[in-house]
Amino acid sequence: MTPVVCTDSVGMPYEVTLALHRDGSPYGTVGERCGWFLARLARGVDEARRSGGWPDPEDRFPDDEPDSELFCFRYRSRSGRMGGGELRCHLRTIPIWMPTGEWRLTRRAYVEAWGSQGAGLRAVLTSSELADFVHGLVEEAERCLGGRDLTRNPIEGAGSRHSR
Repeated sequence: MTPVVCTDSVGMPYEVTLALHRDGSPYGTVGERCGWFLARLARGVDEARRSGGWPDPEDRFPDDEPDSELFCFRYRSRSGRMGGGELRCHLRTIPIWMPTGEWRLTRRAYVEAWGSQGAGLRAVLTSSELADFVHGLVEEAERCLGGRDLTRNPIEGAGSRHSR
């Protein structure tokens, strides 16, 4: 997964899209202008891990719903046509039977990538693994944007460097 810089009409970088690769071959392009959303998700995972919602920090995610979606990025053409890839992350609650005769609930993030040809990949992550994954993407995206902090939502207009 590689962040690709989006530029405005005067060539000023302002956001990123994700290029998916599998075994070195292009797999799809998803998440048009998704950098800010990924930065917000990274903060949300960190906050959830610090909170006491679930006993084990590895089970703590931003959404407390039993099975919910954290993100879904798809390819969209200018005409609005879908296809060309998808990257999504959804939470699943998994019951595990313990030797003590009780069920223990765990939560995991399922990150799935689907290529334009329909082939898919899946990773099952704990909350710390998801945090590492998303923080790594955000750091790489910020490097691509020349150090711009994606957590900030700038007031200036795109490429103008002037406040509105």
